[in-house]
Amino acid sequence: MAEASPLITVRAMASDDNAIWDAFVEAAPGGTFFHLSGWKRVIETAFRHRTYYLMAERDRAVSGVLPLTLVKTRLFGASLISNAFCVQGGPIAADAASLRALEDASVRLMEELHVPVLEFRSWAEGRADWLSRDDLYASFRKPIDPSVDANLKSIPRKQRAMVRKGLQYELRSQLDDDVERLYRVYGESVRNLGTPVFPKKYFELLRSTFPERSDIVTITSSGKPVASVMNFYFRDEVLPYYGGGTADARRLAANDFMYWEVMRRACERGFRLFDFGRSKRGTGAYDFKCYWGFEPTPLVYQYRVAPGRDIPDLNPLNPKFRMFVQLWKKLPLAVAARLGPSIVRGLA
Repeated sequence: MAEASPLITVRAMASDDNAIWDAFVEAAPGGTFFHLSGWKRVIETAFRHRTYYLMAERDRAVSGVLPLTLVKTRLFGASLISNAFCVQGGPIAADAASLRALEDASVRLMEELHVPVLEFRSWAEGRADWLSRDDLYASFRKPIDPSVDANLKSIPRKQRAMVRKGLQYELRSQLDDDVERLYRVYGESVRNLGTPVFPKKYFELLRSTFPERSDIVTITSSGKPVASVMNFYFRDEVLPYYGGGTADARRLAANDFMYWEVMRRACERGFRLFDFGRSKRGTGAYDFKCYWGFEPTPLVYQYRVAPGRDIPDLNPLNPKFRMFVQLWKKLPLAVAARLGPSIVRGLA
């Protein structure tokens, strides 16, 4: 990359830069789990997408990072996304000049690759001349009290009753070493929502790439898995990210019990923030998190688009996909599991 100013340069992350990249992410106020360098390996291997991880440097010290993924498929077109398959990932920097250098470099890259859309996923709007969208996703975050009992009492009464219902059904929570049970449960759950499932390799890569920053909590009833979730850990927060339940989960209150178990375990390990992830407005997941007492905070995604192009709308609530969603819900699980990975790689 060309020099952005006399003091700041922007270059591609090298294979031996992982440690300094991650050290910057850990220390930066805007750093998140989704900025970590390990995502480069995960995305390239699981989805075969090209990535461009840009580092800003001032006097040979890292002053900013920007993870970018080129998501390009015949079915859904092309976008340059920071960061694909993640809630967050937009540029973070130690100063305004480094931030601007990363933004300028990403725009040049967009033009060099002839990509019609550049997307930054961040907490807030930061570029006045870009298009913005804050009406699709909301984030849900809440402090974890040091007391397990205090956390249980902080759950609104109706949802707390659901957690206790799970206890009455003698549900059990276990930590899984592999992704086998998670993948079966999650695959059934997203099929029932009309959404293609990620490849199993993706979950295996997440666990192997972030072994100390992830775990899997599985809920069983009479020894049978009924709910399961993969959780990420960053600084003092826990992020339950990929989770779902079987057809029996609702009857057994397994989903409520599962998220309580994630919170309880995180509390006992000293984590102090529960990040319930993002959900689309108007969905059951959005309402579920509100019922748990979490306040929604709009996520602001910003876009640089080529002339004559619009912001992409690749989400299941788009009326264009209504028929596809309804058909997908009817597929046998084996068929959905076989077809899903080739489709979902374009839905980043």
